[in-house]
Amino acid sequence: MFDIGNTIAAFSEEHVERLTRLSRGRLRYWERTGFFAPTHSEGATRSAFARVYSFRDIVALRTLEMLRVQNNVPLQHLRKVAETLSHLKSDLWTSTTLWVLNRRVIFQEPGTEKPREVVSGQYVIGIKLQQVVSDTQRDVEELKKRPGNQVGRLSRARGISQNALVVAGTRIKVASIVRLHEDGYTSADIIREYPDLTDLDVQAALGHAKAAA
Repeated sequence: MFDIGNTIAAFSEEHVERLTRLSRGRLRYWERTGFFAPTHSEGATRSAFARVYSFRDIVALRTLEMLRVQNNVPLQHLRKVAETLSHLKSDLWTSTTLWVLNRRVIFQEPGTEKPREVVSGQYVIGIKLQQVVSDTQRDVEELKKRPGNQVGRLSRARGISQNALVVAGTRIKVASIVRLHEDGYTSADIIREYPDLTDLDVQAALGHAKAAA
């Protein structure tokens, strides 16, 4: 892996402007306000090499340019990010994975590896959609299951199949089961036509028809 800490290089402000697209005025403002300072600085002097930036500085500044300029993250927020993650020292802008959401910086919390918004501390909750789909399918299957006290029973309910006699917990008419039986369908054949039925349901329907004949 490429180690930026072992890369020896010195860059002037002119080099930095060209490499990071950050203006000299912005660089000096960040230094003056304590937000970001070059590896070597002689303070207010304006000599050509009064400020010397390292390769690590360039990487950090390019990261900041992406956050501040390209993603419109407010400088005030970046200051809070730097303060909150100060324990990372120079690795903050060079060895930390950062994301931007709604102009706020999110990072992967060391130890838990969970993404969270740096300043507020609010965690970003990941939702595995495949798990949601799987859980939904399971619950739908459970929903389709009839309570045990309805198996093998018949019922009438207002608004279901025009108040016709049906197998309890379903909309399957007793008349439909009887008709299939008269056409030569076995109990197994009828259940293949109506997978929600059990053998007890079929026998209950046929028994009722026989008693009513």
